[in-house]
Amino acid sequence: MGQDKDDLKKKRKSRSKEKSVELVVAEKGEIANEENQKPKQQQQANQNPKKKKKKQESFPFGNYKNYYGYRISNDMDEDPRLKVLKKEWFLGKDCLDIGCNSGVMTIHIASKFGCRSILGVDIDSSRVGDAQWHLRNFVRKQNHAKPGEKISTSVAADGVVHGSEEQSISLSNGEAKTGSGETKDLFQIVSFQKENFVHTRNLDENRYDTILCLSVTKWIHLNWGDDGLITLFSKIWRLLNPGGIFVMEPQPWKSYEKNRRVSETTAMHHRTIVLRPEHFQEILLDKIGFRTVEDLTSSLSGVSKGFDRQILAFQK
Repeated sequence: MGQDKDDLKKKRKSRSKEKSVELVVAEKGEIANEENQKPKQQQQANQNPKKKKKKQESFPFGNYKNYYGYRISNDMDEDPRLKVLKKEWFLGKDCLDIGCNSGVMTIHIASKFGCRSILGVDIDSSRVGDAQWHLRNFVRKQNHAKPGEKISTSVAADGVVHGSEEQSISLSNGEAKTGSGETKDLFQIVSFQKENFVHTRNLDENRYDTILCLSVTKWIHLNWGDDGLITLFSKIWRLLNPGGIFVMEPQPWKSYEKNRRVSETTAMHHRTIVLRPEHFQEILLDKIGFRTVEDLTSSLSGVSKGFDRQILAFQK
């Protein structure tokens, strides 16, 4: 009898072990099945650590790399703003372009209107380098043009200036005719340099007949506040010859709202700004001292979406 009981106990233990093994195997099988049922992307994520996202580049001064690629679409032969500018403001005149970015507009003004000189200044040395490259590229295309061939420029989405044979301009073989009828090399007419216009003293001795500030006021305002804006307007007044023209394209307040968080500085000044863009005309006429203003906006057409901004011309 004792022997039978021992055998029975052994059989029960054996069965218990078999069940435990089966349970463990079953559990492992279920885990394996669950892993197989997981989406492949999740499995790959578990195997490979997440790659760090590339930090988005910031342009706190509006110094965008491909700015003119956004403003001038492929179906345009030139920047639409050129159509509202008057030739007499530039022909044979000394001109200044504040916040020139990659210099496309500066070069076009020189080529179309025959400035005696035009200086483009920008706070970003990289954009100044782009402008100098565009100038060399523009002249090179002129020099390689066939005799009598008419050349114009267009800007691709990457901001690069390209030549075409569709529209005529006043340049030939990298030269331009100024107001006196003198033919000058384009390199003698157009120049670019890095400057923070609000703070620089390098231009104090210069005088200009026409000064442009196109889609720049917002960035000066956000980075240097109301004081920076008044400094901008006052300095422009001082640098202009009597009877000189100041062409301004101010961004609307809603554009400030959109870009106020590009830096801590812009966010701070946005909260303290009192002088809104709708006050600029009154400030320039009543406080700074300009005599007259002409609104050129009604003549502007074909502007890219988001760039339908007011353009004003003030006379000293």
